[in-house]
Amino acid sequence: MASISIPAEFTLHRKNSYNRTTAIRWIISHARPYTWIVVMIIIGAIGNAALAAYVPALTGNAFNAMIKIPADTSVLLPLAITLGISQIIRGVLQLGRNFGAELMAQFMERDIRDELYLSLLGKSMTFHNLQPVGDTMARATNDVREVNFMFNPGVNLVVGSFMFILMLFFAAPRYHPSLLLTPAIFTVFYFVGLARYLKTLAPITDEVRATFGKMNTHLSESLDGVEIMKGAAQEDAEVDRFVINARRVRDAFVRQGDLEGRYIAMLLLGTAYAGGLVHALLLFRAGTIDLGSVIAYFGLLRLLEFPTFTATWAYSQISSGLSSARRILELINRESQLDQNAAGLTSGMRGEIEFRGVSFAYPNGESVIEDVSFKVKQGQTVAIVGQTGAGKTSLAKLINRTYDTTAGQVLIDGVDVREWNLASLREQISIIEQDIFLFSRSLSDNIAFGKPGATKEEIIAASIAAQAHDFILEFDQTYGTVVGERGVTLSGGQRQRIALARAFLTDPRILVLDDSTSAIDSATEDKIQRAISNAARGRTTFIITHRLSQIRWADLIIVFRKGKIAAIGTHDDLMKTSEAYSRIFRD
Repeated sequence: MASISIPAEFTLHRKNSYNRTTAIRWIISHARPYTWIVVMIIIGAIGNAALAAYVPALTGNAFNAMIKIPADTSVLLPLAITLGISQIIRGVLQLGRNFGAELMAQFMERDIRDELYLSLLGKSMTFHNLQPVGDTMARATNDVREVNFMFNPGVNLVVGSFMFILMLFFAAPRYHPSLLLTPAIFTVFYFVGLARYLKTLAPITDEVRATFGKMNTHLSESLDGVEIMKGAAQEDAEVDRFVINARRVRDAFVRQGDLEGRYIAMLLLGTAYAGGLVHALLLFRAGTIDLGSVIAYFGLLRLLEFPTFTATWAYSQISSGLSSARRILELINRESQLDQNAAGLTSGMRGEIEFRGVSFAYPNGESVIEDVSFKVKQGQTVAIVGQTGAGKTSLAKLINRTYDTTAGQVLIDGVDVREWNLASLREQISIIEQDIFLFSRSLSDNIAFGKPGATKEEIIAASIAAQAHDFILEFDQTYGTVVGERGVTLSGGQRQRIALARAFLTDPRILVLDDSTSAIDSATEDKIQRAISNAARGRTTFIITHRLSQIRWADLIIVFRKGKIAAIGTHDDLMKTSEAYSRIFRD
């Protein structure tokens, strides 16, 4: 199966590969594994339409029998039994069609959700930093659901209605070949009108999906920042912003509804009724067909009601589904800035690090780091200090390739980090940031996140090393206590100690502490300091901090200023030679 290759930070295993060149081809490639369901839908649709067309034929026969002189009532009971049996079979076939369509829609939704989720996990941090979470959630939930609705009821009804039109071409010539004229004219105008309708509808449904994504983005940001919003008493302003976004969504839906209301299918149906009936009556007057044939033919024309009524909204559902598919596919196809280098180096690392002429800028062009060079020996502890915004965190994230350098090289054990297998590289590097993220799971699961198979004894040992064991025992469920999303039920210091325990458990060769003890109270600081000192033994450690107690005992101190190294050396050396460093202690 054809597919386009999209660079990804991680390529995760997929059961199927999909054609991602266009939205339609992508959807077809998703449907291909379920060909048997498609066959079931088509068989059900053909059977349903054929038996629906059988009703007017039986009605015409009954009418002819009754207008005879004398009336032949003997045929009525067999006709009624035949009619009843045929409609029972039709109901079964229609049930099969609807069941198949629903089954297909649910399978498609599941597979698309899986593909999108795996794709999002494989994207780099650069992608996730630039992509609004609210818009991603809108695509991953509402847009995926719209693709589901595109199949059922959308495609389901469209296939069914098309078979109804097709049956007219098979049944009408039974009474007179010229009676094909009305269905033929109706079909031509129906599909010409439909093509123009869909062409006009597509940009409107695109706008509907886009405005919904923007509204969801604002909602997500408001909920994430609800504490700041309430603290600044800006609830009214945020409500006004949300109302504006909601009004744009409403206006887009109104434009879609207005276009649907002006669709000419109902006018075509009325014209087909009138033209077809006049045509049949003229043939009856000429003696070419009997009255039962007129009745039967008009009954056949009424089959056009189904495609006419469904066209108003079934095709709108398909258009919305295609718009959603384009949005999902655009997210999946968006290139990541990093490559996993699956064939790269996977050996254990010692922890020797060198920055060689490194520069880094974000995709928006903002330069963060310029021409930085230094070397760290295995097992050394490095403190990085400097003003807020100097580029300290960005520097640390170049080590595990959260970002890639724009110039120069970062080497670990003499090997460029881009030549390492990305998974192997990150398994041996642990970064603990100031903004700790904990999952809405038990404390035990959060600590063992980087080592899912860890034993209870290993988890407790890591907690003791991180000075977290004592406060964990104070909870009723101890290690089974479930924390709220992002760990909101814990204090800042508790969250950071859980993060430290998580890092200790994975036993990384390189440890980066990005102001990770900022929320720890002074009573706990000494214990944490001893834990970090013990954890740093035998591994290379980077500490980004403003705490003087942690800076002093570092083997190497780097003073960062505006993306450049202002000074580098030991504490004693820098106190003598660096005004910028000595100012930190004086202040």
